[in-house]
Amino acid sequence: MRAIWKGAVSFGLVSIAVRLYSATEEKDIRFHQVHREDGGRIKYKRVCSVDGEEVSYDDIAKGYDLGGGEMVILTDDDFAELPLTSSRAIEVLEFVPTEQVDPILYNKAYYLEPEQTAAKPYALLRDALTNVERVAIVKVALRQREQLATLRVRDNVLVLNTMLWPDEIRAAKFDILDEDVTARPAELAMAGSLIESMAADFDPSTYTDNYREALQEVIDAKVAGREVVQPEEAEEAPAAAVDLMAALRASVERARAARGEEPSDEDEESKPTPIKKAAAKKAPAKKATPAKKAPAKKAAAKKSA
Repeated sequence: MRAIWKGAVSFGLVSIAVRLYSATEEKDIRFHQVHREDGGRIKYKRVCSVDGEEVSYDDIAKGYDLGGGEMVILTDDDFAELPLTSSRAIEVLEFVPTEQVDPILYNKAYYLEPEQTAAKPYALLRDALTNVERVAIVKVALRQREQLATLRVRDNVLVLNTMLWPDEIRAAKFDILDEDVTARPAELAMAGSLIESMAADFDPSTYTDNYREALQEVIDAKVAGREVVQPEEAEEAPAAAVDLMAALRASVERARAARGEEPSDEDEESKPTPIKKAAAKKAPAKKATPAKKAPAKKAAAKKSA
């Protein structure tokens, strides 16, 4: 890995020299835009919308759109005068319980490696964070932008997680959720059973990106000159309408069957019944004529005797 940043963690009066490495990498398959006829790369020119001339990077500035066609232009000098946390410091502000940091705030993760002379203070901060089960809230300047972040421990390494600012989180406002919709106790209990039947310890290595693997197969086949034949997927017949409770019971049964578990007595007594089938079962119950004809047959037997 290549370090993308060098600086120091400011922990009280203790300074820990570190290198920053990106902890994640995208595995998406990337493509270039090309001319369909000859495979030539498509290039784009930076052209001014006013005079139509091509513009070099040296002549490009940042503009803030005020609306109505008005633009405020900012130069490098304008940005240089802004108050910004030192670009070479990770300032620890406070230590908070881990569970108080909402995961929605997390943005990107980085590994921190100590310089040779900072191994001891690095280990001190790492072990202290592990013992108190807290994360450090820090401020850091990355790519000319001040960011809020956390320092935590993962696999014996300090990890810096940049975070979004609170005003960057959208409020979840959906009118339908304001309606008075409640679940029945029986439905909640069955949903709890479903959750228990699907409970497991999280192991991310068991999950794969099936789409990326299939796309890579297509690319490999193109390179090898093979024809890619995708198997046709059988269309599933539309399921009969079921009520919520029946769907929950069916889900519990399927989850238990997938784990090789035997169905419980409760499952056997209350199998899910589709609404359409339930209606069909009730109709024959009204016809009891075969039971009434039985005495007539007995009377005919006595006369023949």
